[in-house]
Amino acid sequence: MTLKRPTIGPLISVTVAVVLGTYFAFSAVQGEYGILRRVQIEAEIEAKRAERDDLRVQVDRMANLTHRLSDDYLDLDLLDARAREVLGAMRSDEIVIR
Repeated sequence: MTLKRPTIGPLISVTVAVVLGTYFAFSAVQGEYGILRRVQIEAEIEAKRAERDDLRVQVDRMANLTHRLSDDYLDLDLLDARAREVLGAMRSDEIVIR
């Protein structure tokens, strides 16, 4: 009776297949284009969208104030408030409380 020696070829093939499968699975989860990176990018996108919305509100508010102080449309109350704030002006019948 002769004993057959196990061949090394199938063992190497299986080992290479397992290593490659593990590498691709790891890359799919934690790689540069993996699932975890995608979740991180989506969170950054939501944060940037919220920041963009806040900036739009600020721009709209500044555009409204600019329009109200323009030559075409003059809001006297706003002009009076800005003059008091910038110049420190006040009317003679006002009382200042500090």
